[in-house]
Amino acid sequence: MAKRRRRLLVPEAAQQVNRFKAEVMEQKGYNVSQNSPESVKYEVAKQLDVPLKKGYNGTLTSKQAGQVGGEIGGHMVSEMIKLAKNNLKK
Repeated sequence: MAKRRRRLLVPEAAQQVNRFKAEVMEQKGYNVSQNSPESVKYEVAKQLDVPLKKGYNGTLTSKQAGQVGGEIGGHMVSEMIKLAKNNLKK
């Protein structure tokens, strides 16, 4: 099976995407550092009882990794849909 790489189409947008992630997750009640928005995944993992840690995480199951990513990505997508709907109303 081919290895999938999830990369932004515009790499220069990474900082803004991370800022958006931090804003969304903060609205959902997670403690997010503006200096390190990527750290929110560890807080999400902790709440979901997923043993995610910095460094190697090869022992995580696909289900565990998906729980963390799904929690974050799902909230981000929902917020993007809300923003798009609001922009269409204008």
